[in-house]
This record gives sequence, structure tokens and C-alpha cells, in this order.
Amino acid sequence: MSNSKSISVSKVTRYQNAALNYYLGLTESPYLHYGYWESLPVPAVELTIGRLRLAQEAYTVKLLDFIPKNVKTVLDVGCGIGGNAAYLLDRGFTVEGLAPDPFQKERFLQHTGGRAIFHLAKFENFKATHDYDLILLSESSQYMAAADIAAGAAAILNPGGYLLIADMMRSNANYTEGMFSNCHVVAELRAALLQAGFTLVKTEDISAHILPTIDLYVDAFRRYGLNTMIYVADLIAIAVSPIHKLLRWIFRRWFKKLVVEGLEASQLFEQHLCYEIELWQLSETVDR
Repeated sequence: MSNSKSISVSKVTRYQNAALNYYLGLTESPYLHYGYWESLPVPAVELTIGRLRLAQEAYTVKLLDFIPKNVKTVLDVGCGIGGNAAYLLDRGFTVEGLAPDPFQKERFLQHTGGRAIFHLAKFENFKATHDYDLILLSESSQYMAAADIAAGAAAILNPGGYLLIADMMRSNANYTEGMFSNCHVVAELRAALLQAGFTLVKTEDISAHILPTIDLYVDAFRRYGLNTMIYVADLIAIAVSPIHKLLRWIFRRWFKKLVVEGLEASQLFEQHLCYEIELWQLSETVDR
């Protein structure tokens, strides 16, 4: 059973929640993931929020294709705001969500209509009262150590149960600094799961089908984010010149590198990362 005490929310998490609110306002989508573009857009005009929402729906369908027929109970770890969980609930699965964030708890319970239990906890600290047929990590594996994922999943899965991971991963182990450097190295994550008694059942690289979402985000940031920043900076320069000078120093000191890296996100992804969907099965004889 998850810890019933409230979990303190760090300043970083509050910043992330502000970004999530902004993102949700732009997309009006129940999903937080990158989506799966079944037909790849060719001209830039096809990179639209409307097509992103379709891609996000297609992504959840893609995940369902990986779930074995005998699975009934699912623990959605890092469940976001409940889009995947609601989809699975509608198709007869028993789903529980888990995340350490009260913001996601509120949204998750709204989107699932009270049909799913939510555990306010970190996966590393989660104490389950029963085992599950499948654990889903949809774009949440990068926030946990590989050993914690392997050991935690093995501890609460039924014998022969499944772990389904869908996430960005580093194909280049030497990429250790930058906006995507918290993603697991493919070989290292697989080694941890094999050591814990898992066998890789099925895998698919869908990198090409999520890349349009990164392109869309970069395009939106370049068109609207940067222009808005420049406009606000111009207003401050006119109204309060000393503050403008201070903000310019702060930007150059702390934020310029992040902005430049954000604009290069597509190139960084293509050079150093991949997006994998992997279905793992726990041995029926593993010691727990």
C-alpha cells in the first residue's frame, strides 16, 4: 500500500507543473506523451496540434498492441494525467496509477472518472498489497534508476508477468550531458532487466514516428516562445532599462545554453537517442 502521507513538492516539480499546465492549455489533450505519427508529415504545414492529438491517440493504440491477451491488471507507473489509463479502463483492464505528484493525482482521478486507484508514491518506495499482470512505464523510465526499475517490477509482478517500457533511450552511451542525458542507455537498461530475471519478448524502434512531435515543439518554440521573449524584453528595456540589463545578464549566464539546446532538440535526438517500445516477461521461477 502506498504511503498516505503527503509528499513534499519541490520547486523543480512546481516549475514542471507550470509547464504541464501550459502544455495542456495548448494541446487540450489528455495525454502527455510524444505520440505516434502513423503517417509521417512531409511539409511543415502538416505539423499541427490537431495532428499531434491524433498521434497521441495512435500511440496508446500502439501500446495496446504490445499487451498480451492474458493481462488483466495493470500498474501505470508515472501515469501522467490518466490518458493511457482511461484508454485501458475503457477496454476492460483493471488499472491503478502511481506517481509522486499531487498535480498528476488530481488530473488522473478526473480523467479516469474515479474508476482507478491512484498511489501517491515513488515507484522505488511503493509497497504493493497485491501483484500485477503488467507494469507500464510510458515515458517514465528515465526518472528512475535501471536497477530500481528491474527490482521494483520483479517484486510486484505475478510470476510470468510483464513489464512494458515505452520511452526515449540513449543509443550513444557517450552522450552524458544535455537535455536528454537522463534517458537510459539501451544496453544498460536491458542488462539490469536480464539480471533481474526478465526476458525480452518483443521490441520495436519507433523513433521516426515520434520525431515529428519534437519538430513541432521546436517550431512552436521558435515561432511563439522566442518572439514572445523578445517582445517582453523590448517592453522591459523601454520601461525599466536597469532591469533589462540584469535580465540580459541572467539569460546569458543561465538560460542561453538551454534555449540553444532546445532549438537543436531534433538533431540531438537523431544523433544520440532512439525511442523504444519493449515488452519484457518475468521468469515464473525467479526468487523474490
